Amino acid sequence: MDAKVTLSFDESVISKAKRFADDNNISLSRLTEFLLRKVTTGNYQSLDDLPVADWVNMVAEGQTEYITKPKSRKDLKKEYLKSRK
Repeated sequence: MDAKVTLSFDESVISKAKRFADDNNISLSRLTEFLLRKVTTGNYQSLDDLPVADWVNMVAEGQTEYITKPKSRKDLKKEYLKSRK
């Protein structure tokens, strides 16, 4: 069963990804699903461990910037206690 997800990306990355997907006869959704499946089925401990293929570099432009939202103290405590179970 498919589930819908809303993601935000830099506009230029989306434009290039759409062109790449179209050139390879695949939807942007399926391309994203393919990439996420590769990431989640591997045994990666951090973002630095992820292998990045040449074609992904062609879609991206410039240095990769990982933007994360800071977690609240409450969320950090909950995450810690959950990991201790």
